[in-house]
Amino acid sequence: MTIFRKPLRVHFSPDKSLHESLRNILGFYPTNISLYKSAFRHSSVATLIKDGIKDSNERLEFLGDSVIGTVVADYLFKKFPFKDEGFLTKMRSKMVSRNQHNHIALKLGLNKLIAANNDRNSHPSSINGDAYEALIGAIYLDKGFDFAQHFMLTRIFNVHIDMDELETKEVDFKSKFIEWAQKEKKDFRFETIKDGNSSNDKQFLLKLMVDDKVMGTAQHFSKKRAEQLAAEEACGSLEL
Repeated sequence: MTIFRKPLRVHFSPDKSLHESLRNILGFYPTNISLYKSAFRHSSVATLIKDGIKDSNERLEFLGDSVIGTVVADYLFKKFPFKDEGFLTKMRSKMVSRNQHNHIALKLGLNKLIAANNDRNSHPSSINGDAYEALIGAIYLDKGFDFAQHFMLTRIFNVHIDMDELETKEVDFKSKFIEWAQKEKKDFRFETIKDGNSSNDKQFLLKLMVDDKVMGTAQHFSKKRAEQLAAEEACGSLEL
């Protein structure tokens, strides 16, 4: 029988409680606990560092998003050796959707670790999923890519994702939203708030307007992906 030994640093750490919570959730003790503290720090409680940059989880979220995308692409490529690029692209979209990340975050219990202000109405609907992405970024920096990939394969994909169910799931949220808007005779438009071609971080920030009401906002390096995310938020609000 193998006994999991608690590292000596955990015994004397001021963040012992967080170490233990992460051990229960992730299956391992973090080496650099500060990375994980950053992963759960929402911008609403972050402090300004320099030039408008805060010590929030947004940078780790960006990194984690890229790591997740790579792991998912590799996983799908190997799992479906006889499927074409179109199928793989659709499956990847399903596995990295905002709803999927929110779902995984809640299953892991990450919502209990997020540090944010008490005004939950001011937080985006993706706050839990964003923390999941930031967590993967933290694991990557703390343990390396191979470890992060193994963690995702064994504790995320194998436990929290039903591939058969996902294969039949509707995820083209933009088309789904447009179909609803046409049926309900609603005027809508995607408004670009920040152009990725001219912004410093190269990300597009846009909002989805319905009859002059904001129904969804999203930010991404791809404008098409940002539109999908904004439409996904709108579909969630409309319970479509």
